[in-house]
Amino acid sequence: MTVLIECKNLIKTYVADGRRMTAVDEVSFVVQQGEFIFIHGHSGSGKTTLLSLIGGLTSPDTGQVLIDGQDNWQQSDNALSDMRNRTIGFIFQFASLIPALTVLENILLPMSFGGLAAGARERAEQLLVQVGLKEKMHSYPGQLSGGQQRRVAIARAFINQPAIILADEPTGDLDEETEQEIFELFKTVNREQKATFLIVTHNNHLATTIPGSRVFTMRLGLLSESQGG
Repeated sequence: MTVLIECKNLIKTYVADGRRMTAVDEVSFVVQQGEFIFIHGHSGSGKTTLLSLIGGLTSPDTGQVLIDGQDNWQQSDNALSDMRNRTIGFIFQFASLIPALTVLENILLPMSFGGLAAGARERAEQLLVQVGLKEKMHSYPGQLSGGQQRRVAIARAFINQPAIILADEPTGDLDEETEQEIFELFKTVNREQKATFLIVTHNNHLATTIPGSRVFTMRLGLLSESQGG
């Protein structure tokens, strides 16, 4: 298998209330192409910070993140931005949709930076079908429920067919039936595109829905691997 993500001795600290806190503490691990990785842990354990480091949204104090052999922080700003847009699909803890854009326009947004490819609209419409929101194509985020906005954000993350999906509580505000449908979509994307998933979740049972997945626990910035799905 191909090593797609390699984290080496990552440390990230921040200052809160005049004290320096360690969010990520000497984290090292390797992710192969096509793997499902689940990261569990309490709020404040460092999970979201770790995803931000891997995704090139936050720089580490020390250590390295290599994506397909390339160090995130040895690239130019333009190259790093291009890598994030083309290689990584982000599903944030909050949907972060642009209120002035329609659902369809929000989904197409990651493609617009390099010019919309042929078939982009058709792909976006198909993703809307897969997340159960085809009839909301021309609606605006303010007209959607929180769960619907979350599904739009998931579709947006897939539009560029990225090699890596970084998902922070991707089904946190969805009902159980919709959660199952979304994870079926995740499995389809993984199977058809060999996409790699790193999923942060409080829901410990989700890993059991993905046979062969790897499960990590994060506590006080420290990452340890536990029994997989």
